[in-house]
Amino acid sequence: MILDYVGVKEINGSLIVLDDVDHASYEEMVEIHLDNGTRRQGRIVQIEGRRVVIQVFEGTHSISLGNTRTHLIGRPMELPLSEEILGRTFDGAGHPIDGLGEIFPEKRMDINGTAINPVSRVYPKNYICTGISSIDVLCTLIRGQKLPIFSGSGMRHNDLAAQIVRQAKIANDESAQFCIVFAAMGVQKDVADYFRRSFDESGVLQKVVMFVNLANDPVIERTLTPRCALTAAEYLAFEKNMHVLVVMTDMTSYAEALREFSSSKGEIPGRGGYPGYLYSDLASMYERAGMVKGREGSVTQIPILTMPNDDITQPVPDLTGYITEGQIVLDRSLEGGGIYPPVSVLPSLSRLMKDGIGAGFTRADHQDLANQLFASYSKVMDARSLASVIGEEELSPNDKRLLEFGRLFEERFITQGSHESRSIEQSLNLGWELLSTLPRSELDRVDPKLLDEFYKPKNLEASDQAKVAAAVDLSPEDLTSQVKSFNEAQ
Repeated sequence: MILDYVGVKEINGSLIVLDDVDHASYEEMVEIHLDNGTRRQGRIVQIEGRRVVIQVFEGTHSISLGNTRTHLIGRPMELPLSEEILGRTFDGAGHPIDGLGEIFPEKRMDINGTAINPVSRVYPKNYICTGISSIDVLCTLIRGQKLPIFSGSGMRHNDLAAQIVRQAKIANDESAQFCIVFAAMGVQKDVADYFRRSFDESGVLQKVVMFVNLANDPVIERTLTPRCALTAAEYLAFEKNMHVLVVMTDMTSYAEALREFSSSKGEIPGRGGYPGYLYSDLASMYERAGMVKGREGSVTQIPILTMPNDDITQPVPDLTGYITEGQIVLDRSLEGGGIYPPVSVLPSLSRLMKDGIGAGFTRADHQDLANQLFASYSKVMDARSLASVIGEEELSPNDKRLLEFGRLFEERFITQGSHESRSIEQSLNLGWELLSTLPRSELDRVDPKLLDEFYKPKNLEASDQAKVAAAVDLSPEDLTSQVKSFNEAQ
């Protein structure tokens, strides 16, 4: 028997309360009909005996205690899915907003989903090429991985997100089997237009599924957006055998919406005012990334989040770091120096890259090259700290050479255009060119056989070689002679 419940007991923010409700289920969807003919959606978020609390997605404006009829649907929120979703744009609750009509679904899936059973997981291997050297070489993104980007307010993380969507491809370039699900939460309308226009102009829109929650959309809808995106990704990956990259920006907006929702329910706040279940809530989404036995597809996540006051110890980045397999950190001082993307190399890492690079995946020298670039750039930081104390003129020739290497590394390796895509071979070769500015004796993280093959100082551009020579008080000819003599001695 279908019942409609007339009127409501209480209204509190985006929540309404009904009494004397039988056979209700947690997360069950409801339809709310107003006297003026409008219809709104909600879901049950709390049950206390026969009292239920309903979260209204469109908000409770124009709702009074007596002008509603509430109908329980009898099922959780489901997303209609088919291959038609590729190239389409939806709002945060999964409704089409591109003017192309409704989706004719092959299947409907519960947006809440579940984490992948560890027994059914396949260990992630092979990589996704983003075309960005600092990510592909030093923090390689592996299929099935969850690799967040930690940014700060006002930084160019939106540009980086758009560039990753435009350029990303799987290693063997099976473009027909690769797609992207993009979720934007709490963004301004001009930012949403920028994303849509950028994808359209670059020709990738037909392999992108977009979920957009604007800043003026209901806050509650923001809590649905990443779950709708991940449900679409799971369908494409595990039903259609596609490799799916999910880019979500900004997870801090999601967490703030969750905090507001938790506060309206009267829950006791935890650290930073966020609900005490923030960790498990984030984990319920992040753990939906991975690969499953018997299925060819994969779900890879790049959640982007902004750190309040650039503080990485804030609850959202802190808990995200515990759940995910590494992080890419953006540095405000690098961005202030005109470097894009401003990837801070030393605190960034990808914990799964060791099993998805090397011979058979990228190139045999990849791991050694990455290790050496990390080690050399770490020495650059030490040399800069010393120079700030005693002055650059008092540094040893070796430290001056390191400073010049650091400058070249930031200007030529980290820096690249927002529409510049580099293949993995180009990025690796560029790394070797920069390492060739250092004496061979400094390259202590590389196998000697790889040094014999790839260490070639003569490949350095003449202009850069002159800068290195000037930094260490040598003429270019003397520098070349010393390097040649040293290599012969080795």
